[in-house]
Amino acid sequence: MPEDELEDLPGVGPATADKLVDNGFESYQSIAVASPGEMSNTADIGESSASDIINAAREAADVGGFETGAAVLERREEIGKLSWQIDEVDDLLGGGIETQSITEVYGEFGSGKSQVTHQMAVNVQLSKENGGLEGGCIFVDSEDTFRPERIDDMVRGLDDEILADEMERREIEGTPSDDAAMEELIEAFLDQIHVAKAFNSNHQILLAEKAKELAGEHEETEWPIRIVCVDSLTAHFRAEYVGRGELAERQQKLNKHLHDLMRLGDLYNTAILVTNQVASNPDSYFGDPTQAIGGNILGHASTFRIYLRKSKGNKRIVRLVDAPNLADGEAVMRVEGEGLKPE
Repeated sequence: MPEDELEDLPGVGPATADKLVDNGFESYQSIAVASPGEMSNTADIGESSASDIINAAREAADVGGFETGAAVLERREEIGKLSWQIDEVDDLLGGGIETQSITEVYGEFGSGKSQVTHQMAVNVQLSKENGGLEGGCIFVDSEDTFRPERIDDMVRGLDDEILADEMERREIEGTPSDDAAMEELIEAFLDQIHVAKAFNSNHQILLAEKAKELAGEHEETEWPIRIVCVDSLTAHFRAEYVGRGELAERQQKLNKHLHDLMRLGDLYNTAILVTNQVASNPDSYFGDPTQAIGGNILGHASTFRIYLRKSKGNKRIVRLVDAPNLADGEAVMRVEGEGLKPE
């Protein structure tokens, strides 16, 4: 939205409009969903003025009122479903990973969490007919896990028919058996993955804000951002805030980070996929003692929670632990050199 339209809001002059835009408040909707305290702190605007601006933006954007269930159903039809390209897992998840939601994947080391984020960075770019969302990916890497070579493997591992469709859609001459054409296709896939390495928790929070800016820049392009992968969400928070004395501050910062990600997903119809580390619960005498870290804050923020568990060889159990509209259940997949595959 052009800056001069923000000046139509009461109390917003050219200088205030510049402050708002510089701090990511570029549209009525992004202003409407902010809190006065947040706007006051980030954009250096008095809290009373921020409250007036937000109320005006809510009225202009028609945000914050009640709506009928039928209207909610109509709006939910805009939500996209990103396929895993594994029928059993897609059935478990009601079609795949949803946009405008946070999907959390947790599991122990080597369970395949990073493999899922890499695979979704590829799958999101596929045509909707092939289970994709025809969009780009933002990859926030906190554990130095992103590997372009893995993207190369996974693109090559796609079905030949899908590869041929992608070459045609991206106007690449050749066939999947043509080495030069495949190299060009792989480079095209990598071009739509925007990677940033998070060096600490504060930097990770900043990258979420930058991701919102990047999503806004790409919103009207041929490749809008349709998934944000954070691998892993909790590693830095876990390492930097040690002991019970720092637990409250850790959870407060994690909560803000999750709300930034949720807002990004809502504003730009983007899927948010986060991986999470686990800890062993010594009080568990029966069943699997593995539990996700992050506490209730992450548990409540995640719309879908998926537990990955190692099985025999390259098999992995995908267990849906929590979802608002789906029954708990399990599916089986394999982690191979060419990516995630059916059992």
